[in-house]
Amino acid sequence: MKHIVFATLMSAAAVTASAQDVNIYSSRQPELIDPILAAFTAETGITANVVFLKSGMLERLRAEGRRSPADVILTTDIANLDAMVQAELTQPVQSDVINANIPASYRDAGNQWFGLTSRARIIYASNERVADGEITSYEQLAAPEWAGRICVRSGTHDYNIALTAAYLLQHGEAETIAWLEAYKANLARAPQGNDRAQVKAIWAGECDIAIGNTYYMGKMLADPEQIPWASSVDLIFPSLNENGTHINLSGMAMTASAPNPENAQLLMEFLTEGIAQSLYAEANFEYPLKADVAPSELVASWGAFTADPTPLTDIAKLRGAALRLVERVDFDG
Repeated sequence: MKHIVFATLMSAAAVTASAQDVNIYSSRQPELIDPILAAFTAETGITANVVFLKSGMLERLRAEGRRSPADVILTTDIANLDAMVQAELTQPVQSDVINANIPASYRDAGNQWFGLTSRARIIYASNERVADGEITSYEQLAAPEWAGRICVRSGTHDYNIALTAAYLLQHGEAETIAWLEAYKANLARAPQGNDRAQVKAIWAGECDIAIGNTYYMGKMLADPEQIPWASSVDLIFPSLNENGTHINLSGMAMTASAPNPENAQLLMEFLTEGIAQSLYAEANFEYPLKADVAPSELVASWGAFTADPTPLTDIAKLRGAALRLVERVDFDG
């Protein structure tokens, strides 16, 4: 922890308002974005200064106000991007380059934020105890045959709230409450841990299926201790209301107070181009959003799927309602 704080302070000290700089607040780990920023600097001559903020980005920007040195924010989850917009901490970016590279469903209609990569919220299933085709939808998480067989992290975590909000949008409040209640009744244990902990529980025989993001498979395969966990499961891309698999994204926005807006736009455009899309997606085992950029060989090996085309902004609007329903059924209790 001390190392992370020190690195953040050192990065903050390097932030300037030079005409040859662009300043970034990022919740993405430095090792993920440093190679991309190096490529940007090599191409443009613009120095990219990064402050890594594991949490508290919105609060920091709000406290800094017009004095903030930040030009661009890089973060994950539609909830964080939407919260920045609602707090009036971003500004619109008019860019034909970005709009050509990023599909409309993965960018704000008012050009306040733009997606960079996507990840799917999938089902990890025991390859010993779950048959092919036994579960194909999120709705089936509530089916009685899964009683005592499901593991999941907290229902109030952003990843799960986003899925519940998507369910609420598709099925309405009454059906969502019934789904949450039955889903909770099927849990093998109280919600706990992170997504990888659920896969470990499958490996240990505590449950047969778990909900998690796709990129955790890549992270587990990169860790010798966790390879056995990853090898114990198959990846299933379930459908929601027969529309496709629920996804979320990592994204970017220009801050309302950006001191270097021209450089910021150049960086944002660069991040949507082929080389950056490929590097950015591969570094975190995610899916590029530019249509002609293929995922890494490893990510592609997990299989093709149809993404739910529902605009993420529509899902984001229901996150508050989704949280209230999760708390109403005491999902974590």
